[in-house]
Amino acid sequence: MSLIEFVIPTCFKQTTIVPVTKSLFSGCFTFTGGKDRRSGLILTIPLCTEQTSMEELSSTLDYLLGIPSDKCKARGFTVIVDGRKSQWNIVKTVVLMLQNVIPAEVSLVCVVKPDEFWDKKVTHFCFWKEKDRLGFEVILVSANKLTRYIEPCQLTDEFGGSLVYDHIDWVNKRLVFEKFTKESSSLLDELVVINDSEKSSQLDKERPPDCNFLPSLDPETVLQTGHELLSELQQRRFNGAEGGGVAWSPMDDELLAQPQVMKLLDSLREQYTKYQEVCRQRSKRSQLEDIQTKVMQVVNWLEGPGTEQLRTQWGIGDSIRASQALQQKHEEIESQHSEWFAVYVELNQQIAALLSAGDEEDLVELKGLQQQLSDVCYRQASQLESRQNVLQSAHEFHGTAQDLSQQLDGLLGMLCADVAPADGAAIQQTLKHLEEKLKSVEGALVGLREKGQVLMDQMSNQTSWSYGKDVPIDNKDNVDHIQGVMEDMQLRKQRCEDMVDVRRLKMLQMVQLFKCEEDASQAVEWLGELLDALLKTHIRLGDDSQETKVLLEKHKKFVDVAQSTYDYGRQLLQATVVLCQSLRCSTRSSGDTLPRLNRVWKQFTVTTEERVHRLEMACSFHTAAEKVLVQASPDQGDLPVEVEQETYEEVETVGKALLDRLTVPVIFPDGSEQYFGSPGDMASSAEHIRDKMKLVEDRKLTLHEEDEEDEDIETGKDTSDLRR
Repeated sequence: MSLIEFVIPTCFKQTTIVPVTKSLFSGCFTFTGGKDRRSGLILTIPLCTEQTSMEELSSTLDYLLGIPSDKCKARGFTVIVDGRKSQWNIVKTVVLMLQNVIPAEVSLVCVVKPDEFWDKKVTHFCFWKEKDRLGFEVILVSANKLTRYIEPCQLTDEFGGSLVYDHIDWVNKRLVFEKFTKESSSLLDELVVINDSEKSSQLDKERPPDCNFLPSLDPETVLQTGHELLSELQQRRFNGAEGGGVAWSPMDDELLAQPQVMKLLDSLREQYTKYQEVCRQRSKRSQLEDIQTKVMQVVNWLEGPGTEQLRTQWGIGDSIRASQALQQKHEEIESQHSEWFAVYVELNQQIAALLSAGDEEDLVELKGLQQQLSDVCYRQASQLESRQNVLQSAHEFHGTAQDLSQQLDGLLGMLCADVAPADGAAIQQTLKHLEEKLKSVEGALVGLREKGQVLMDQMSNQTSWSYGKDVPIDNKDNVDHIQGVMEDMQLRKQRCEDMVDVRRLKMLQMVQLFKCEEDASQAVEWLGELLDALLKTHIRLGDDSQETKVLLEKHKKFVDVAQSTYDYGRQLLQATVVLCQSLRCSTRSSGDTLPRLNRVWKQFTVTTEERVHRLEMACSFHTAAEKVLVQASPDQGDLPVEVEQETYEEVETVGKALLDRLTVPVIFPDGSEQYFGSPGDMASSAEHIRDKMKLVEDRKLTLHEEDEEDEDIETGKDTSDLRR
């Protein structure tokens, strides 16, 4: 009877624990792994004050003695009966039970006595009396003196030793071992039956294999449990005791369990490998039959309904809307084909997997199925792609034709509309926009030709698969339609080009017209600026006659510039008249530009005449004043020359006239008035003239006084002469 047969029911049914299970879990009997000096195993029996069933102890002892090997049993056992917590009569019963169960295997029984000794006479007398009948030696010893008979390293810590032992862990491992042994043995029997059945079916081809017979346990799970158990056993074998530094000697039951587990694992792996091969062969046969069925389904549909759908769809439409409808119809056809192509991809992968791991007898059939499926699918996919390319090119062609037609309509609308720009910049912008429109039309026409040629090339290479042969398709109507669209667009574009040339010439003339009007207005502005400069900045009359003459020369040049500006404006206005006649713009004229030009020129003429008159008067004034000041100056080397009275009068007359002139404004032909410079500027010029007139007057008075003195001196001389 195995340990698992006792434990499993208590775990799941929660029934009363059977005696051997209770004894094992409570630790009534334990193989700690320690050995005596004869290398025999040490069996520890810890007793307690509670009554222990002898039947339970006997069953547990039978179970434990079935674990070690015969070789281990031959070396004998040393039994440690821990009676420190029990009574003498129980100890005596256990010793007698050992004599009844394993008298030949027991070499020595060490009874650990409590601190309070039993009756020495009783104990000594009883063991001595039974010594020959028991067949083994019984020693009554204290726990601290147990090391006299057993090495400390072979004793657990409760007896003062250093041996590490976990009883619960040992019980758990034992349960796992027995569970694995039972499951693996059962699984091995099932796998052998399955593998033998499959082998028989292969020998007898007519008998179908039994594919419904499956193992009751998962082989992978059982193998994993065995590997984990073996790993745990090997780890316990090679690991040392923690902190003790003394190698831990494995228990003989574990040494015995390792080869059992390894043997079961090897057998299980062998049968499981065969079972996997059986499953693979079953799967391969099932896949092959399924593949054959699906391949024929795909081939029959593609060569039947699929080919018929494509055979009836070869038009390209006569507009972008018609081509879109054809594309939508083709997408529906592609959608139906896609479902079968998905099946093809899946079948091709399955065939490839079978080819990579298939038998020689299946290779020819698989390759034939694969080739047949690939030929049909690729041929159908090629026709779908060719049709899709034609429809895409047709859609692009019709789209480009529609865009080009709209561009030509827009360009024609611009050319037919009246041109009424506001200025030259607007004309330039309109002309630029017109050129861009024409360039865009030319580019669109080139693109239309390219797309049309691509479409015709694609249609010329288009073929249909019918009854196993490539049959050319008659696309004459489609080609005629494409060429007709391109020729119509070319004619419309040529008409627009001719109209653009005429419009370009007219708009260039209008640009010239606006330019002339703009330049004429600019000439008027320039004359106005010259007039303004003449009135505001040309106010100096010169400090002497030489400076005044220089100002007169500059003024003449200034007038020449104004005259050139006026003449340029007149020429521009004459050119606008000619351009208006050429453009037949009877309603358009020079406007108010010519009157403004003439008005500004008249104002400038009046102002420049006044400026010349003032400069001439200033020149006469300065000349007369300088004549007086120079001739009458005593700083000259010669004696002063007598100045005529007319010269003084001229200076005074001209000076007063010039002063009066400075206070008079310039009167334009329209009656408006304008002064030269600011009042301060005129006051400064008048002050300078007055100063010079005063200087002349002072010079005149000085000369007059000198003349009178000279006369007095002459008169005195004459009187003296008379007196003498």
